[in-house]
Amino acid sequence: MEIDKSKVRTQDEEAEPAPIDQVEGRVEAEMKRIEGRAKVRVAQGLGDEELEREGRELKEEGKRELEEQREQSQS
Repeated sequence: MEIDKSKVRTQDEEAEPAPIDQVEGRVEAEMKRIEGRAKVRVAQGLGDEELEREGRELKEEGKRELEEQREQSQS
């Protein structure tokens, strides 16, 4: 069996991101969640409401980005 090269389409032609690029986005989003969670805990210990708010926002941003990555990978 031989591959018909005229029917082969590359990732570039399909505008499909490379798997390594998909992983990188998920890692960055997960790091935002972790950093946000850490900020919230530190802020609660210090009683710093502003830092706690920043931490929650960062954590939520990471969650949103992870969801977007999951949706893109399922498409």
